[in-house]
Amino acid sequence: MKFLVIGGDAAGMSAASRAKRNDKNMEVTVLERSHDVSYSACGMPYNIAMPDRAIEDLVVRQALVFREKQGIDLLTGHEATAIDPAAKKVFGTTDQGASFEMAYDRLLIATGGSAMVPDLPGFDLPGVMVLKSLDDGRRLKAYMEERGVRRVVIVGMGYIGLEMCDALVERSVAVEMIKPGKGFLSWLGEPLSDVVQQEVESKGVKLHIGCEVHRIEKQKNGLAVICDLGQLEADMVLVAIGLSPNSDMAGAAGLELSVKNSIAVDRTLKTSHDDIYAAGDCADAYHVVTGEKTFIPLALRANRAGWAVADNILGARVELDGVAGTAVFKVFDLEVARTGLFPREAQRAGFDPVEVVIESRSRAHAHPGARPIHVRMIGDRKTGRLLGAQMVGKEGVAHRINAAAVALHNHMTVAAFAQTDLAYAPPFGPVWDPLLTAATQLLKKIG
Repeated sequence: MKFLVIGGDAAGMSAASRAKRNDKNMEVTVLERSHDVSYSACGMPYNIAMPDRAIEDLVVRQALVFREKQGIDLLTGHEATAIDPAAKKVFGTTDQGASFEMAYDRLLIATGGSAMVPDLPGFDLPGVMVLKSLDDGRRLKAYMEERGVRRVVIVGMGYIGLEMCDALVERSVAVEMIKPGKGFLSWLGEPLSDVVQQEVESKGVKLHIGCEVHRIEKQKNGLAVICDLGQLEADMVLVAIGLSPNSDMAGAAGLELSVKNSIAVDRTLKTSHDDIYAAGDCADAYHVVTGEKTFIPLALRANRAGWAVADNILGARVELDGVAGTAVFKVFDLEVARTGLFPREAQRAGFDPVEVVIESRSRAHAHPGARPIHVRMIGDRKTGRLLGAQMVGKEGVAHRINAAAVALHNHMTVAAFAQTDLAYAPPFGPVWDPLLTAATQLLKKIG
């Protein structure tokens, strides 16, 4: 069997490695347009915070290992440009300008996603950066060193924007952040979002919320972001407004597209064409709470989906339940985590959401060093089902959220979750874990 993979990062290399490991006779070829494969993109902000650390430290496995030790025909500098499902061929060009075509029996599209950039004047100027690929990180880090960057404007206030805000302040860079929408981390709700906002502003970061950006202009000594306030001057601008799936090639080949133009797949990761699969940041997924299609690009999902594709093309039928949208990020001294739905999403999905917000502690009351933990929990009034949770605190948040994620995957009610036997010891939390306290309080509101 000829198994062809387009894309050499998490989903693509997971699928290629597992397929070759389980069937040494399979002909496995991977097309990767860049020269970087198998790297930790999520680690880039933390790497950028340390100027003496090479960006290449984030590479998990070198291309040579895949070629020589695993027998995978990994072709870097090869960009796929078109797919012909009827002929079962992929066409493309190399970075040397040569054209190629390759036949396949099974195809995996793992083309990932691209950082979104506004269609506004000046967003293509030198010094306007994004952070998605390892090469983006390489360029950004080099630019900061070469130009001696000391002022940065971040357009956007999502996960990447806040992680990079932390990294830049660590390097003594003055940071301003700007977004057009209302509210800071509005999905967190008050008072959790207020806690994060206060933390960010306490580090000297200037936040411009509800401020429209019109363009970016080049100046003698840098750049200027022209917005409703006037202009924000910077040595560098980082655009962090979200991710879009790289699905144009799939759409042009006639494959069905889905939420936010991601590639539609079933639970086996198969697309609308029998011999073609899709996985990673280019593909959709089922949400475990709603059962509906969603687009939530996640590292764990990408790797897991790559494994599932390999198993399925080898004859085993593997279905993935889906995602709960579980995520965590660090911003200065805070851990911010979420899983499942927040109220507005729940309402759109047809639930009757009820929420509660509580403040608890990271350790028992008599144990020194306890920090506040804020929990927001959402349930469905009609069924009593747990729908989601968000948490903010300076310790004990990042892994605690996993308990709620497991509950969501198992469709637990709030009442059932409130009875779970969670671990207790004074250095790690109170007798009544913050999540259990939130569930108990939410039960009273559900009635």
